[in-house]
Amino acid sequence: MDLMPALDREKCNGCGLCVRVCHCNAFVMIGNLVAVVETDFCGWCTHCEAICPMGAISCPFEIVIEER
Repeated sequence: MDLMPALDREKCNGCGLCVRVCHCNAFVMIGNLVAVVETDFCGWCTHCEAICPMGAISCPFEIVIEER
């Protein structure tokens, strides 16, 4: 499953918080802009979505924990 966070460039203010919290390096700064890059592994932690002050990041996946 290769789901990556989605970035709305119109909402993004280029603060770079997502770059700092992403342990998988899925985000990079290019000048004053943030870009999403494909990585071998996205841990689906959703820290990037939670920290974004502009609501510019959405994670198109849901973590479900099943009880056994």
